[in-house]
Amino acid sequence: MLKIKSLIISLIFLSLFSVNSYSQNDSYNFLSLDVGARASSLGGSFVSNTGDVNSLFYNPAALSTIQNTQAYVGFYKYLLDINSGNISYGQRYKDIGYIGASIKYFNYGSFEKFDEQSNSLGTFSANDLAVSVSYSNNFRPNFYYGANLKYIYSQIDEFNSSAIAVDLGLLYVIPSSMWNFGFSLLNLGSQISKYNNTKENLPLDLRVGVSKKLEHLPLRVHFEFSDLTQTTDDFLDKFKNLSVGGEFDLSDNIDFRIGYDNAQRQDLKTGSSLGIAGFSTGIGVKFLDNYSFDYAFNSMGNVGATHKVDVGFLLK
Repeated sequence: MLKIKSLIISLIFLSLFSVNSYSQNDSYNFLSLDVGARASSLGGSFVSNTGDVNSLFYNPAALSTIQNTQAYVGFYKYLLDINSGNISYGQRYKDIGYIGASIKYFNYGSFEKFDEQSNSLGTFSANDLAVSVSYSNNFRPNFYYGANLKYIYSQIDEFNSSAIAVDLGLLYVIPSSMWNFGFSLLNLGSQISKYNNTKENLPLDLRVGVSKKLEHLPLRVHFEFSDLTQTTDDFLDKFKNLSVGGEFDLSDNIDFRIGYDNAQRQDLKTGSSLGIAGFSTGIGVKFLDNYSFDYAFNSMGNVGATHKVDVGFLLK
């Protein structure tokens, strides 16, 4: 068994650190958007987080750190008429390890449809869906690995496209000093069926992050670099995709969160005024022992703002 685990870890390391850069002609870009109110309020810096089944969307290795069977249901109000939902579930399965499943869904609203002569043909809709099954275990105490197998589906009117992908992750925790180190490679895969017979890449995302619980403050800080596989003219430009988050324990049942996503702020430049684009905040409340409520507000500057809500369940 140890040899098998060693092989798995070696393969994950190889995948994480020897990935060739992909072009930016990506499909299924909804996979790059943050999932879960807690992660979103921390600016998306979630790859080194522990104890939360929504970490499946950022680092499947963190599944092994949940204390009880967990489930989350979330709703995401995006710009215009775009709405999204997510569901995640995880549990320990005997001595085999931890298993989980998740769903991420986007609906882009209704659009008017016209033919080439501008005659109205009614309306149509567009939707995206990703369904994952997950496995995670510990290689050694405080050192975890995990993987998601993901099916992705996209539909625009009567046209559709699908893909298969995997997410790979590693997580190392140092309880004595309260440091966490996370690594993940997301959306490594290929299309099964294509729009208009045009092959497109998935939005491959290499993430590296660290978090630290401060010794004399009820605060855990998160730092993360994402999208490290992108092609850039200047190597240092890869590191503009920095996100930072802070989570304050106001009490045993209430957490206050704040975050900053530098890449989002740079992408939202619409002139001289950026406002608070890229900044986020939120709150988490635990109640009735087995339930939690999380809310996140994300500013997009002059473009608007987004809102996310999650309800969590501990299934003992």
